[in-house]
Amino acid sequence: MAEDAAPAASTPRPRSRIQTRNRRRILEAALDVFSAHGFRGATLDQIADGAGMSKPNVLYYFDGKEAIHVTLLNALMAEWLAPLEALEEAEDPVEALMGYVMTKLEMSRRLPRESRLFANEILQGAPRMGPHLERGLKPLFDAKCALIRRWAAEGRIAPVDPGHFLFTVWAVTQHYADFEAQVAVLMPDGKAAWSGARRHVDGMFRGMLLP
Repeated sequence: MAEDAAPAASTPRPRSRIQTRNRRRILEAALDVFSAHGFRGATLDQIADGAGMSKPNVLYYFDGKEAIHVTLLNALMAEWLAPLEALEEAEDPVEALMGYVMTKLEMSRRLPRESRLFANEILQGAPRMGPHLERGLKPLFDAKCALIRRWAAEGRIAPVDPGHFLFTVWAVTQHYADFEAQVAVLMPDGKAAWSGARRHVDGMFRGMLLP
């Protein structure tokens, strides 16, 4: 006798417009809270207040604070790695690398909360982002280091240590987001500060890369 057919896997029902909107409200509020207080300092009450919702309503959409945090980190890593993934073989490696540098600077201008979310997670030892660093960032980092090392060996860019070059790019560009409060006090004219940052960062890294 033929075996009974296995039941078809249930397909999750698509979210309604209201559900999608409410999840977005929660994540937006959580980004504010986590970027300001870190994971340990953030509370569901703060997130619920920021979203204009009750805590039980927040828990209807997410299992808890960690689930919200992981959702934000997953989305962040996809966006954070995209510019590095786009760094590929180019006719002009200097311009390709400068494009990456300036994209990272612009991301710090547009996404300061996301940068601080990332920084807070790393400062805590990456308890929730560890798998992303191992499986996502590490192979990508190694591949791009190999590309930069080859460009240097071919004389197409100045000899630089690829890994430390990338560390320096991240440190310099993300400073403007992670230390935004300090930058705002020291350079209160935000428009002029960003204009100066672009000129300075471009000149510094271009000088490092030109053969």
